[in-house]
Amino acid sequence: MSLMALPVLSLEWSWLGLALLPLLGATSGGGEEAESDKPAKSARSVDHELVKKVLEGDGTAYRGLVERYQGRIYSVCYGMVRNREDARDLAQEAFVKAYKNLHRFRLQSSFYTWICRIAMNVSIDHLRRQKTRRAEAFDEGIATRESGGVISLQHRRHDPGRNLERKRLQARIVDALDQLPEEQRQVVVLREVEGLAYKEIAAVLDIPEGTVMSRLYYARKKLQSALKEERE
Repeated sequence: MSLMALPVLSLEWSWLGLALLPLLGATSGGGEEAESDKPAKSARSVDHELVKKVLEGDGTAYRGLVERYQGRIYSVCYGMVRNREDARDLAQEAFVKAYKNLHRFRLQSSFYTWICRIAMNVSIDHLRRQKTRRAEAFDEGIATRESGGVISLQHRRHDPGRNLERKRLQARIVDALDQLPEEQRQVVVLREVEGLAYKEIAAVLDIPEGTVMSRLYYARKKLQSALKEERE
């Protein structure tokens, strides 16, 4: 199947919020979940309608699913592999795999949760194949990081000192995130970048909610420790 080319997105993720999280001392693995964490029932019903049409032979209906979720799936892949081109390829691979296995999708489930799990798995497989390449990529300079779209923030040209400080902080955040174990980085990306509820993260990773909370707690603690100087 030929899928539409995924766009090069100008990402405005919650990376700034991710920066403030350890700096402000938020370490709790629990807490109330934002209202936006609750999946919209109407969105799920639309997804199921599209899935049914594809399974009934309407190949064009799958384009609707791609258009609905390509940005979010790209974000998940990018949060894991930290390389724009690789993330685009992996997002494409996730959609192709989902299409080929659509007959296995259970309509009682969320399509986004299902394809998010596929995207996470292809990203992990990629990382395991590219460990050496990852190590080299992490040593790139700040300019290279920004041209790759790691963090997209609005800079104030009239305040070069503040811009430099932001770049330095961004680089520290990215480095700290890259040092997390794979399983902890997964929950950080899904919670802080994608804003998924603990129940949704548990479904994506196929682990208990308690494990999600535990991994997130220790991931935040490690981020705090790595960014201790910034907090002070």
